[in-house]
Amino acid sequence: MTDLWQDAEASIEVRVADLIGRMTLTEKVAQLYGVWGVDPEVGEMAPMLQDGLGPTQPWKDVITDGLGQLTRPFGTEPVEPAAGLAALAQRQREVMAANRFGIPAQVHEECLTGLNAWQATVYPSPLCWAASFDPALVERMGARIGDDMRRLGIHQGLAPVLDVVRDARWGRVEESLGEDPFLVGLIGGSYVRGLESGGVVATLKHFAGYSASRAGRNLAPVGMGPRELADVILPPFEMALRAGARSVMNSYTDTDGVPVASDRALLTTLLRDTLGFTGTVVADYFSIAFLETLHQVAATTGEAARLALEAGIDVELPSPNAYSEPLLQAIADGLVDEKLVDRALSRVLAQKCELGLLDPDWAPAEAGDVDLDAPESRALALDLARRSTVLLANDGVLPLREGSRLAVVGPRADTAQAMMGCYSFPMHVLVHYDGIDMRLEVPTVRAALAEDFEVTYAQGCPVLGGTDEQIAEAVAAAQGADVCVAVLGDQAGLFGNGTSGEGCDVATLNLPGRQEELLEALLATGTPVVAVLLVGRPYDLSRQASRLAGLVCGFFPGEEGAHALADVLSGRINPSGRLPVSFPGAGSTQPSTYLAAPLGQRSEVSVVDPTALYPFGHGLSYADATWGAVSAVTGETWATEGSCEIAVELANDAERAVSEVVQVYLHDPVASVVRPVQQLIGAARVDLEPGQRARVRFELSADLTSFTGRDLVRIVEPGSVELRVGASSTDIRAVLELELVGASRQVGAERVLEPTVVVEGR
Repeated sequence: MTDLWQDAEASIEVRVADLIGRMTLTEKVAQLYGVWGVDPEVGEMAPMLQDGLGPTQPWKDVITDGLGQLTRPFGTEPVEPAAGLAALAQRQREVMAANRFGIPAQVHEECLTGLNAWQATVYPSPLCWAASFDPALVERMGARIGDDMRRLGIHQGLAPVLDVVRDARWGRVEESLGEDPFLVGLIGGSYVRGLESGGVVATLKHFAGYSASRAGRNLAPVGMGPRELADVILPPFEMALRAGARSVMNSYTDTDGVPVASDRALLTTLLRDTLGFTGTVVADYFSIAFLETLHQVAATTGEAARLALEAGIDVELPSPNAYSEPLLQAIADGLVDEKLVDRALSRVLAQKCELGLLDPDWAPAEAGDVDLDAPESRALALDLARRSTVLLANDGVLPLREGSRLAVVGPRADTAQAMMGCYSFPMHVLVHYDGIDMRLEVPTVRAALAEDFEVTYAQGCPVLGGTDEQIAEAVAAAQGADVCVAVLGDQAGLFGNGTSGEGCDVATLNLPGRQEELLEALLATGTPVVAVLLVGRPYDLSRQASRLAGLVCGFFPGEEGAHALADVLSGRINPSGRLPVSFPGAGSTQPSTYLAAPLGQRSEVSVVDPTALYPFGHGLSYADATWGAVSAVTGETWATEGSCEIAVELANDAERAVSEVVQVYLHDPVASVVRPVQQLIGAARVDLEPGQRARVRFELSADLTSFTGRDLVRIVEPGSVELRVGASSTDIRAVLELELVGASRQVGAERVLEPTVVVEGR
């Protein structure tokens, strides 16, 4: 007879309650942690493992009472997909055989630029997703990644990163979706829908405030107030939760002295009681132990376990440190109530139930041929790389004329690594293994351009360092060419092993190493210079921008990035990406985002000018849509409890396809608290073939004007507002002046978070 907890016809709540009632305390706790077996030789990937925070018991002893999660069986070392699938299946059989209920482990992997596994497609980085302003395309990518994960027996993906960029010096900018909360939520939510459509649990990172650390330093204190948290940091998480995310990962940081891993107000009162989240909260790696070792708010590991459980963290990752013997001892000593274990366990088992892991007929995925870089995946990666390439400046040299002789120079011109971010498998894992091939085709910019043009190459300098002789070689190449293409940028890495990536923060936004010196030397030749940036963050090019013939940016555009760049440079593709982050002007040691309040703008009382060189939303094309009327369809009044509708007329009068990103910004001239001068509340990408016309309609709920008032309650406030409609945050094509009428109204988690957009007549 099947036990009630195994009855697929019974409700999840009933099944979970029945199973918990049958479990010993040790069996319960075993479901609250993961296990990660890491080769000591690759400790740089997870340096905390070298500090005694890794697994200490033999595998057979760890799984005796069951196991909550298996940590990164594919994303830790180079494993042939078929062999990895077979090994994972065997591990699962061992886990099931070892515990008396036969419960398998939930398996998680990183999936920020595609599945973090050997030979898997490396998609463009999240900054590229955002630069595409194409949520439907990002959703397709997420679904494709989810399908690959599910076929390998992986249940949970640790993505997307929803941290709104507050300081571009932060190393993890490349993992983010930009500096605007609406765009981050729009694109992040689309990725979540895609991943979850394949039955894979999406995990939102990092809840909340991680990106607001002081001076842009990784894992540094956060000093923001509750209004910044509510109005800038939280909305993307709210949008992604609405999209169906079933897991949340805590931030490493402390906010105003309270570490997030021990913050009940954030992880329970806000996340669960206010936002209605019912899934699992998983610990960012080692963050529970950090309560003792880094934050020093716990005297013992057992106390750290208590603080985390009370706050609302359900699962300890990557391995058991606190939620194991220290927790069991704390319970035995009367310091932790077993009911806290049951609360976390109920969420963990409910998710396992959703995934089918409690069903009696569940079996691990068995070995077979698996192509993790199928042609359809590569085509999708290419499409996204093309859509996300941003043309920042052009004096007419681009597109390159057929037959042009090119000098292709720079530290990023002839290396596949230039295309990939720090959470891609080649840069995250494979760099720690000498002599192992990527087993992926990742062309370089040099190779891609050589398919169309006569190319002379010189490195000029590496990303960091270099010699005068190397720069001289690049200068000589430029002097003998019609156009010099200087490919500059970052080396993705982890914890100081790169110029961009986790733990790779910078003090200023100057190009790394001698690259600015190289660029100046190239400009001095008189040969037109087109700079191509392959970067994880925006850099200060204010000293060179006016002298460049062209400037193109790709934010680690993935395995097909070089082909996408060649398509743009040659003119085969009309560039249409838009900036998700502002490029700083002079004064890059004072980074700011476009969300500045009036006091954050240029003024006569400071010599520091924070005006961006290239603003949020900016991007040029070789042919543009023709803008027609921009109108307020529903008139000039907007009820505080209602919606307004605006319409934008577009046409393509060019001889080639065009793509416009219509952007709608809110400006609130007078409010009861200080507001950003403008903030994005709607965006729509519109593709038009020659001769086509379109009408874009935005239905905008008054909820989109809401903000956190003086008493820290979110309100829709009556009064005059402006809707600034344009092609970027500074290229405004029309201003619609509206009057919000009616009573001031409180809104909460149920509010409308994005507009309804309809594109007609294509």
